[in-house]
Amino acid sequence: MSKFNGIKIVSKVEVKDKESLAIVYTPGVAASCLKIKDNPQASYDYTNRENSVAVLSFNYQNSLERAIFLKSTLSIDAYPFEISSKEPGEIKLVVENIEPSFGAIDLSLIKEQVKDIQFNVSIPVLTQENTDLKSFFLCVSKNLFMFDYNSLKGTTDEKSLQLRKMAGGVIETQLTKDNIQKPVGIVSDGSAVLGLGDIKGLAGLPVMEGKAVLFQELGGVSALPLCLKTQNSDEIIQIVKLLENSFSGINLEDIKAPKCFEIENKLIESTNIPIFHDDQHGTAIVVLAALLNALHTAGKKPEEVKIVFSGAGAAAIAVCKLIINIGVKNIIMFDIDGPIYKNRPQNNFAHDEISRYTNLNCFKGSLKDAIKGADVFIGLSAPNILTEEMIKSMNIKPIIFALANPTPEILPDKAKSSGAFIAASGRSDFPNQINNSLVFPGLFKGVLKHNIKKITTEIKLNCALALASAVKESELNPEYIIPDALDKRVPEIISENVI
Repeated sequence: MSKFNGIKIVSKVEVKDKESLAIVYTPGVAASCLKIKDNPQASYDYTNRENSVAVLSFNYQNSLERAIFLKSTLSIDAYPFEISSKEPGEIKLVVENIEPSFGAIDLSLIKEQVKDIQFNVSIPVLTQENTDLKSFFLCVSKNLFMFDYNSLKGTTDEKSLQLRKMAGGVIETQLTKDNIQKPVGIVSDGSAVLGLGDIKGLAGLPVMEGKAVLFQELGGVSALPLCLKTQNSDEIIQIVKLLENSFSGINLEDIKAPKCFEIENKLIESTNIPIFHDDQHGTAIVVLAALLNALHTAGKKPEEVKIVFSGAGAAAIAVCKLIINIGVKNIIMFDIDGPIYKNRPQNNFAHDEISRYTNLNCFKGSLKDAIKGADVFIGLSAPNILTEEMIKSMNIKPIIFALANPTPEILPDKAKSSGAFIAASGRSDFPNQINNSLVFPGLFKGVLKHNIKKITTEIKLNCALALASAVKESELNPEYIIPDALDKRVPEIISENVI
């Protein structure tokens, strides 16, 4: 048998155009999430969970060798983990809370330490030697050979469901003779998934698999979905710290505000690998890049414009913080309770912080009133809350970034017919798709290449400037302010500009 040295996580299907992106990732992925939310057993139909086994030991190399054995002999997609504690309570915490990502867990390498632990899980957990691993793990490997997207029928949601059911999810492992980096961990508790809200970790697994596809397809980065059962901040932090040596970096995903801020900050302080909350900073980087090009196209200066935000969650606050760095001074942010201002009773700690830099005149009126005379609207909130009348009340050449997914605050074509000079959304079926898939593959590729341990504001700004510059001056126009989500140049451009 050939000697394999590593495992990488790869896509079962090619993402080659906007249609395939919509099927594999957003908006099509939401259909699988909702199926699993309604019926947890559907996770075995619409993800690769049925063939996924977590291998835990106290040494990463030992887990890796066991994972290679399971893949090479039984075609099981086994994922190696190193846990840094032999304390039974901490082992139990990890095993029980990684359950949503796997169909079985292999603890045979630490059988002496776990033989007396009773795990509260509904999947097989191997705690001793077994000669019939295939039957014990109940794994089923599915593959699509020579797959043609044209074979799928129906709407994007229907095509997405068909694809995942035929393929058993959209990712698998691949053995390699190369010594490759440990994967990036895509860690989520499912508390703020796309436009679906708190659907829990298991139902969020299709999104994390889709994310792993983009990491590999666009950045050549191996990424491992790790959806957690717990939604407790302290437990999430503890689990990541216990498994830190299993990863080259952590991409936090779909964790609601304000706890996402605490989780990210504490992990940055307590680990020695790069920590990046993509919903915050990936979104902030791509929005800033698009905004720079939009303002330039409209002939507007950052320090002179008025920007109104609808939404004040993790993504919106991160966007706001980053665009302040280019000189924007006049910003009003809205959440479900109205405009954010200093000492507002409904503020959380993140709102209190951002209120020091926004709404300095303490405006307390409605979104409709705030948007009068505004130059830019940035929506990271809810569907259909921006009206044609509001756009018509804005300053000349209004810029509309309606980024709620899968249904934006206003559809781009409707925004344009209402007088928007530039209209952008997170959707792939309209021009100017502002999607953080333009950022995270290249950012992590560069961070890992340059062995960067902390992703700073300077790095984020460098990435935004690099992304904006990917659209040449001669190409800039109201229908093209940001590169295509599948532009193969972009990950390389960003990876070379993280330093």
